[in-house]
Amino acid sequence: MRRPWRFAAALACAAALAVYAVPTAPPGTDPGSLLGPAAASAHSAATIVIGPDAAQKGFQTREVTMAGGGMLSVVNLDGIDHTVTSVAVDASGEPLFDVRTPPGSTVSIPAAAGLAPGRYDFFCTFHPHMRGTLVVEGGGGGVEPVRPEFRQPLVVPRVLSGSRLRVRMREAPVRVLPDGPATRMWTYGGSWPGPTIRRRAGRHTRVTFRNDLPRRAGAMSVHLHGDHHAPEHDGQPQTHLVRRGKARTYDYPLTFGGKPEPSSFFWYHDHRMDHTTRNNWRGLQGMFLVTDGKDLRLPTGVRDVPLLVGDRSFTDDNQLANPFAHGPAMHHHGGKMMFTGPNAPPNDITVGTHVLVNGRYAPYLDVTATRYRLRLLNASPFTAYNFALSDGRPFVQIGTGNGLLREPVVRDTIVLGPSQRADVLVDFHGEVGQRVVLESVPLPPGTPGTGVRETSLMEFRVLRKADDRSRLPASLPGPVPVRAPSRVSKTWTFDLHGNPDTGSFWGINGKTFVDTRMDHRVRLGSTERWRLRNTSDMTHYVHIHAEQWRTVRRDGKRPPPWERGLEDTWRVDPGEVVDVAARFEDYTGPFMIHCHMLDHEDHGMMARFEVLPPR
Repeated sequence: MRRPWRFAAALACAAALAVYAVPTAPPGTDPGSLLGPAAASAHSAATIVIGPDAAQKGFQTREVTMAGGGMLSVVNLDGIDHTVTSVAVDASGEPLFDVRTPPGSTVSIPAAAGLAPGRYDFFCTFHPHMRGTLVVEGGGGGVEPVRPEFRQPLVVPRVLSGSRLRVRMREAPVRVLPDGPATRMWTYGGSWPGPTIRRRAGRHTRVTFRNDLPRRAGAMSVHLHGDHHAPEHDGQPQTHLVRRGKARTYDYPLTFGGKPEPSSFFWYHDHRMDHTTRNNWRGLQGMFLVTDGKDLRLPTGVRDVPLLVGDRSFTDDNQLANPFAHGPAMHHHGGKMMFTGPNAPPNDITVGTHVLVNGRYAPYLDVTATRYRLRLLNASPFTAYNFALSDGRPFVQIGTGNGLLREPVVRDTIVLGPSQRADVLVDFHGEVGQRVVLESVPLPPGTPGTGVRETSLMEFRVLRKADDRSRLPASLPGPVPVRAPSRVSKTWTFDLHGNPDTGSFWGINGKTFVDTRMDHRVRLGSTERWRLRNTSDMTHYVHIHAEQWRTVRRDGKRPPPWERGLEDTWRVDPGEVVDVAARFEDYTGPFMIHCHMLDHEDHGMMARFEVLPPR
C-alpha cells in the first residue's frame, strides 16, 4: 500500500531526474573525445535513479553506462531507504561498491571510479529483487571482481548430548575472517555458533544458561525455536530473563501429547525484547537436533552436517560493525510503542556485507563421493537466500525444521527466510576431484516479494571414493498432520503503521506489541485454524510459538509438496494469505506470534496469545 510519508517533492522531480547518464563534458564537446575512442559511447558521469515505490517496481534505472574513472551517483526519489550494492566482491569479501541512500537524497559512489571495464550487477540489500547493471567502458586497469577463495575449513560446532547441560554466555574471540585479528563476539560457550545440542526425542533435557556477558549486554532470554515446551521456558521477551551474573535452567521434555516429538532441526537464540537483533548479530545463536533413533539409512556421522548461515559486517580490524549505534528513538504514543529517527520503520533493516557459514566467511568442506545430509538454517536477522548448487545438481528435501516430510521432494533451489530450515540430501557420487559451491541465486523475474541475496556461500571438495550404505527412501515416516477445521478462528494481519511525525511501528492487527495485552485465547486440547495476512509492501516471515503447525492453504491453494510437513515459520509475501492449523497440547499460558525479520520483531510486530485450561 502507498505510504503517507512519500516525498511530494521527489514525485514532482522524478521525470526530470529519471535519466540513465548525465554527461559532464563542456558544451559542444563530444564526451567520448575526452576519454579516447574506446569510451566514445560512455559518459564521464552517470546516475542511478530510484523512483517512487521502488520496493515494488525496482530500480528506475535498470542499466547505466559510465566511462572508466567517471563519477556514479544515486538519486533516491522513494520514501524509504535503499542501497546500491555490487554483487561482485573484492578479495576480502567486501562489495566493490555499497551505499545507503535515505529518502530524497543524492549520494555519490566514489568506489565506482576505480572499477575496471566490465559489467557489474547491483542490487538493494534491503529489497534484493531490485536489480540493475552498471557498464564501465574504456581501456586501462582498475579493480576487478574476485571469486571467494574458500581458504578456511568449515567449522562444525562441538556436540553436547547430556540430559543436564550447562552453557555459559560470554564474550570470546572467534575466527570469522581468514586474515587479521579474531572477532570478539557474544557467544554460547565461547563459539559462534554455540555448541550443537543433540538429544533423543522424549528424553527430558535441562539446559542451564549462565549470563557472564559484559555489563552493557544486560539481561538475556533464550528461545528454543520450533520446540514444544512450557511458556516459562519459551524465551519470553520481557519476563523469565537471565540476568547478568545469574543462571537459569530451561526445561525441554521433547514430547508432544505425552509421546516423543518428531525428529527435528531446532535452533536456540536470544529473544530479548528490543534487543533480539543486536544479540543475535553479536553471536547468540546455536543449533539443536532432536533424533528419534529410527534407522532410515540416511547419512550419519560426519556426513550429517548442520549449516547455520548468517550475514555480518566488519570494521577494518575485523570487529563487528555496530548497525545499532544510531537506532531509532522509542516513544509511547496513545498506548503504542512508536519509533522515530532515520532508522525507524520501515528503514529498520539490519544486513551484513559478508555471508558466513557456521561463523566463517567462504569456508570449504572436504567430502567423499557419497551422499551427505545438509541441515540448512537461515539465521540472518533480515536476509533471505535461495540456496542452489553451482553445478546444477539437485537437492532432495526430506524434511523441514520440524520433522521429516512424508515423501522426498527433488528441488533445484530452496528459498529460506530468517529462521527457516530445510533438511536435504546431496549426492556426490562419481564426482571425485570436483568442487561444488553452495550459493544463493536470484529468484526468477516476476517472483513476488522482497527477494533474496545473491552470493557464494561455501565449497564442497570431493576428494575420494568411499563406502556408502545410505539410501534415499521413497517414503519417510513424517508426522501425520492435524486435521484442520474449516472455520478460521483468528486472522493475524501484518502491516506498517504510523507516520514520521508521531512515529511508526510494525504491527499485527493494527497494534504494536504490549507485554500486558493478550490478543487471542484458545483452549488446551482444541484445534484452531489461523490466517496469516500480509497487507504491507514487504515480505514477512511469520513465526508462531508453542506448537508445530500444519500449512493448510496458501492463497486458497494446497501448499507445495515441501510445505506439507510441520512448520513454525512461513514466508508471507505482500498481499498473500496463508492458513495454518495446530492442536494445542500439554501447556497453558502465554506464547507469541511475530515476524522473524528481527528488526520488525523488535519494533512492534509481535503479539501474544494465551492457551487456557480446558473447560
